[in-house]
This record gives sequence, structure tokens and C-alpha cells, in this order.
Amino acid sequence: MMSTTKLPLAGLAALAMLAAACSPSTTELDPRFYEWRRYESEPGATHFSALDQIDRTNVNRLTVAWTYETPGAASINPIVVDSMMYVFGDSNAVEALDAATGRRIWSHRSPNTVTLLGLPRGYFEHGITYWESEDRSDRRLLMYANTNTLTAIDALTGELIVSFGDSGMVDLRQGLDIDPLRVQRGSSPSPGAIFEDLIILGSSPGEGYAAGPGHIRAFNVRTGRQEWIFHTLPKPGEFGYETWPEGRSDEGGGANAWGGISVDVERGIAYVPLGSATYDFYGVDRHGQNLFANSLVALNARTGERLWHFQTVHHDLWDYDLTATPVLLTVQRDGRPLDIVVQATKTGMVFAFDRVTGEPLWPIEETPVPGSDMPGEQAWPTQPIPTKPEPFIPLTLSVEDFNPHMDARDRDSLEAFVRSMVYKGMYTPPDTRPTLQVPGNRGGANFASTSGDPRDGTFYVLSYNMPSVLMLEPITAGAVGTGESIFDQGQAIYQANCQICHRPNLQGQPLSGIPSLVGVTDRLSHDILKQQIKGGRGLMPGFPNLSDGEFDALQSFLANPDLALTAGEALTTGRPEGPVRYQSGWNHILDSKGVPVIKPPWFRMTAYDMNTGAIKWQAPIGEVPHLAEKGITNTGAANWLRGGPAITAGGLIFQMAGETFWAYDSATGEVLWRSELPGIGEGIPTVYEVNGRQYVVAIATAGGFGQPEPTRPRKPAYIVYSLPETD
Repeated sequence: MMSTTKLPLAGLAALAMLAAACSPSTTELDPRFYEWRRYESEPGATHFSALDQIDRTNVNRLTVAWTYETPGAASINPIVVDSMMYVFGDSNAVEALDAATGRRIWSHRSPNTVTLLGLPRGYFEHGITYWESEDRSDRRLLMYANTNTLTAIDALTGELIVSFGDSGMVDLRQGLDIDPLRVQRGSSPSPGAIFEDLIILGSSPGEGYAAGPGHIRAFNVRTGRQEWIFHTLPKPGEFGYETWPEGRSDEGGGANAWGGISVDVERGIAYVPLGSATYDFYGVDRHGQNLFANSLVALNARTGERLWHFQTVHHDLWDYDLTATPVLLTVQRDGRPLDIVVQATKTGMVFAFDRVTGEPLWPIEETPVPGSDMPGEQAWPTQPIPTKPEPFIPLTLSVEDFNPHMDARDRDSLEAFVRSMVYKGMYTPPDTRPTLQVPGNRGGANFASTSGDPRDGTFYVLSYNMPSVLMLEPITAGAVGTGESIFDQGQAIYQANCQICHRPNLQGQPLSGIPSLVGVTDRLSHDILKQQIKGGRGLMPGFPNLSDGEFDALQSFLANPDLALTAGEALTTGRPEGPVRYQSGWNHILDSKGVPVIKPPWFRMTAYDMNTGAIKWQAPIGEVPHLAEKGITNTGAANWLRGGPAITAGGLIFQMAGETFWAYDSATGEVLWRSELPGIGEGIPTVYEVNGRQYVVAIATAGGFGQPEPTRPRKPAYIVYSLPETD
């Protein structure tokens, strides 16, 4: 059985002594639980608030205290320090608001922006990181910008801190131990984790063959200096290097932390969930187990030294990243408290470990899985399956599991489609024929979708139930610089950067929210297309390193794709030189109205008692408007959400789903209250208190990737609720 890496005896003894000295109580709550200074509430990523003024008995009296409308409310979570709330405002400026009234105190616009459609695009991604010195004389906000930089500003004034890095910014393309020109994206959707005077960062280097490595780094929050790096793709001589073909890990990409990082502050341990190695669906050039891809890694937060790890998927061919943030809880084992870390996965499984040693709470079995029919592919023969807890979503799909609410025409066509696919159960390797993937590559658990109650060890998982279909299609590499036409060069750029989402035929994945690029050069001018590609748009990352010549070649291909070599021609003629590679879209299987093919619920929450590993309850989250109008409820929402719940000591779960803000009973999952939002709800609700009054924040966005079409005009905003002042 492949399990955790054992620590030297001396290291285990030292950590065990430290564990005994600082094991937190299960009854006394840390003061951090009464604040919301971090993206996921506190360092253990529980999303838990100890505030209880709003509870089961009065939540139905919640009213809107104030609203702050801004286009910057795009799944960006506010944080609150004292009476000041930090948000993203107009033109993606960072703004400080009075947390009791919504009055703007200051606004800071990044001086390092890319202009897109006439509007400056500065900061982006999902959150802001706050740090303060021990005496509180120095308070800082650290944020990613869309030009691969980390920026520090004064949290009290909004002024740029020029002593940080180079005039207030750190270039995240530097310091990765590779050529900076290989780095397409150095930033991450997650805002990073603070430990002492360090900010620990993951990254989102991309999903394609050209992606860079996802090494984990820590920077000094005062100076911007890089203090340490952990190579998620091991270098020669490092542990795990032998799990790759010789030299491949030094050239590979991915194995990155684009989800959140949690920290055991008392012990100085950072828990880092890592994604798959690239390319996601085709691993001929990376035979082996591929450490540390798809691994939960425990690092010494001061030095970056690996303490232990566990790999949840070996040689990933399914894009089964670890994206949910590890949650730190305390449970009772044999009558004694045990501090654990819990990791939910896209595969619908929950892995739980002793925080210090990495030992699993329950046995994990290496289980045989299907082999690959792709020439040259070597799928790993087994995958780890926990014996407890049981999965939180179905792991199989048959026609008996089809959505009973589909139109008859949809059902007939989709049933025939599913029957035609390659399917050998879970972990069926991708093929050039349509291959059914259950669970789908969105999950299961995904970004920021897990939480916990530190008082009793309850673990909550917000999950998706969306099967996918994979189909590998050939591409070629090596066109640039071979003397081929400008169309061939543009095709090579497209294959490396765009085809993974927009498909070889440029038609996109409409059911997954990825638009077609057919005719895009007729719809958009040269300048606007260049701004969108270099600056990014929606969830599409920017490619600021693309040279003018490379952009011109890409535009030529987009305008005349038929003038470039097809993959088939390249294979038969041998041009351009380079290995044959394959790509697949993510391809979620939806009906004509955007609803998953599998029966509901499509979006639900599972509550686990981590003391025993048993499921306490499961409940659908949200609903589908066109089905609810017909009286079909309890389906869960059918859209992808970037975010998760907030749990409170008042016995409540606050959750956004669709265009509605919901409150559920944390003991049963029962709906207690709902409020319509002016847009699509995304992110994590923020819970805080000012002057003895408790507030909870919902985030309404204009929507985006994987979101349904609007039923009414959307107004992005932060909506802040509280009980009436007379209560």
C-alpha cells in the first residue's frame, strides 16, 4: 500500500513532543474564530465563525443592512479587520469600506495594469491576504495582480508599500528555478496563507503542455524576499525524483496548489493540496507515479521542508486535482483528542490524517483499476481508496441513474451517447473514443468547498455531481521556428495555449461555458482581440508574455484555420517535426437546458462526523429555476460555484447557490431562510461583528464560466445582512 512517507525517528519524536505541548482544546475556541481576517476565515480553513447572535430562531428576520454595488464583486471574498472591510471595487481597485455602513474609506488602483476594452484590469483572483506586525504598527494587504506580480499596500491608508519587493511588487515569474519565459502564470486563484512573517503561495501555471511547474514558495511579507521553495516536481537528488522518467520532472509542469493552503500555526506546519501534472489527460511522456502531483503535502512552514505526504491519485489522467483546502479539526480517538487534517477530493472521497505523523485515521486500500488502451500509455495499476468515510457522491453511472426530469428527446439522445462510450468504471483511462468519466473533472469537491466545526469535529463538503466525457484528439508540437507558414506557427501557439479549452475546431465547449472562437476575428478588432488575449477575460487567463509576432501568427490562424496543417496532415507528412500529443476538453454531459445527465441532487452538502467517519446528513443546496417553476425541488443547483459555506456557532450554514442566498440548519441541512440576490452568488459568505452587531455578507456576480444564462439583469454587489437594530 502506498501511504504516507515516514519521518525519521528523531523528527517524529520532536513533533510528538510538540503535539503534546500545543494540542488545542475541543471546547475552548481560539480568538481567531471570532474574526474573519482570512479568505477561509482562519488558518485552519474551517470557514467557521464563533459568532452566534444570528441563530436558528431569528435567521428568518435577517434584512439587508447595506449594499455596495461594484463590478469588482466577482467571487472576491471580503475580509474584515476591526471595523474595516476590504473588497474589490470599480475597475478592480482594492477598496476599504466601513464594515458597519458600507461607506468607502479609501481606494487603491494598481499602477501595474493591463487595459482591456478601455478599462484597467489590475488585481484579480479570489481574495486578499492580511498581515500585521505583533504590535499592530504595520498592517498590510498582499494581493496578486494580473501581470504575475505580488503587491503590498498599507491596510490603513491604501498606499503602496514601496519597500516591498521592487517598488511595492514582486515578480512571481522569478525564483522558480526555471527560465522565467516559461512562466505563463505565476499567480493563483487562492490568495495564499500567512504564517508569522511569511506568505506561502501556490500558483496556477496552466493546464497545457507548455505549463510551468507549480512549486510552492514563501515570501517575506516585510521585504518581498523569497525565503524558501518546495519543488513539487522534484529536482535530481530530491525525494520523489525517481517517480518520473529521467529528466522529465525538471521539464514538466503542473503539480500546483491553485486551491487554498491551511496552516497549523502552533506547530508551524503548512498543508498544501496539489493538482495534477500536465498534460492532464495524457501521460505518455511522464510514466510513473508522478510525485508530488495530486498529493497532500505537509511542509515545515518556516523552511519548506517536506514532513510527510500522501498521494490521492497516482499518474493522474483525469484532472483529479486536489483543489479543496485541507481543513484542520480535532476529534476524539480512544478517549483522547487527536488533531487531524481532512482532505476532500474531486473523486468524491474523504482522506483524513494525523496532522503530525500523516498516518491515516482509517485504512486506505490500493485498489486495482483499468489499464489504458492508448499506445504507449502506462496507467498506474492501482489507486488509493479510503475504507472510511464513505464517498459523498455516486462513483458510477448507468442509464438507470439518468435524470428523470429531462425532456424525452434529450434522454433518448444522451442515453444513446452514454451507451456508446468507453466505460470500465471509475478511473477508466481517456481514449481517442468518447470515454465516460464519473465523477467528472469538476468534482466532487472543488475550490474552497469544504469547511468544519472545530467544536465537535463535523466536516462539511459541498459537492458537484456532473459526469464528463473525455476524448483525446491528436495535436502536434514543434511548428514554431520550423519555417512553416504563419498559419502553422499560429496553430502551434493555439495548440499550446488555447486548444485545451476551445477545442481543435475552435468551437469551444458551449455546455461548459467556453465560447466558440469560430469567426472571432470578424467579431473583434485586432486591438480588442489583442487586449483580451494578453489581458485575459473572465476565467480565461491573460498571456502578457505573448510577443507581437506570436499574437499576429495566432490571429492569422484564428482568421484562417483551414490554411494551417491539420493534425492528420502533420501525422502523414511528418510536418511539423515534433512528438504527437493528445488533448481533450473537459466536456461535462449536460442536457439542452444545461442540466447534468445524472439524476439529482447535482449540488449538495454532506456532513461527516469525523470522530467516527459516519455521514450525519446530506442535503441538496439550491435549485434549478426552470424546474422549481414546475414544482421540482430538492435538486440542488446545476451550476459550478467557486466557493463554499460559512458555518456559525448559531447553528447555521450560509451558502450562495444560483441567484439565491441560503441559510441551512447545520445539524440537519434543513432550509431555514433564503434571499434573492441581484446576480449569481459566488465565493464564501463572510461573517463578522462590529459594535456588538453581527453581519453576514453575500457576493453577487455577473456570472461566468459554468454559470446559467441570466433570468434578469445582474448587478454585481456585496450584500450585507444583519438582524433589525430593534432585535
